[in-house]
Amino acid sequence: MRTLIIVQARMTSTRLPGKVLLPLAGEPMLTRLLERLRRVQRAHGIVIATTTNTTDDAIAALCAQQGVPCHRGSEQDVLSRYADAARLQGADVVVRITSDCPLIDPVLIDQVIAVYEEGHSDYVSNMQPPTWPYGMAVEVFSAAALQQAHADATQPAEREHVTPYIYWHPARYRLRNVASPVDLSHHRWTVDTPEDYELVRRLFDHLMPAHPHFSQADVLKLLDEHPSWIAINQHIQQKSATETQSTQETHP
Repeated sequence: MRTLIIVQARMTSTRLPGKVLLPLAGEPMLTRLLERLRRVQRAHGIVIATTTNTTDDAIAALCAQQGVPCHRGSEQDVLSRYADAARLQGADVVVRITSDCPLIDPVLIDQVIAVYEEGHSDYVSNMQPPTWPYGMAVEVFSAAALQQAHADATQPAEREHVTPYIYWHPARYRLRNVASPVDLSHHRWTVDTPEDYELVRRLFDHLMPAHPHFSQADVLKLLDEHPSWIAINQHIQQKSATETQSTQETHP
């Protein structure tokens, strides 16, 4: 069973264009994300799913530099982009991560994959309902469910957001959620606005030098030491599911 992490990324973010290549501790955000995803033990590969737009040539170039496969597809029909990437890469199981999650914890990803591997689920998420920090979203689902969604989904929201067709049809798909032991959903670690970027930049600048493999617990400890940092982006409103590309993220 081949488990593939597919990361959606594009340069034309509405609220923070070019964010995926903004620097974090001296490297592009997407590079920092790849560093963390390579530490996931239960996945067999990573692919970046970007668009055919020339604006995303820079993402393709970074993938080539990093030695990571890059699939290019529709900007708006992200479901087709995912389905094609999964099919061409021979995935049996898909782990969906978005590129505005540079703080994603590899241990958490492995935890969600492990729950999926227990069986009896077509789709496992950790954000329905949200109990983890925004920026820690993980979705794991069968490639078969993805291809069914690709074949049957007709609503624009289902095509643009990848997974709604699956979790909006609980009678058809077996759904499961992995909740945090403590509700941490008041934390916002996704990068969608300049304020989000400022917070995440500070976290990387402080954590990377001494703890390059820092965990979610390390981030929480640092925020306990600097509680005023939480206010940097606390006023940012999370987009609704009909406005954004996933239950958590803000780009394709």
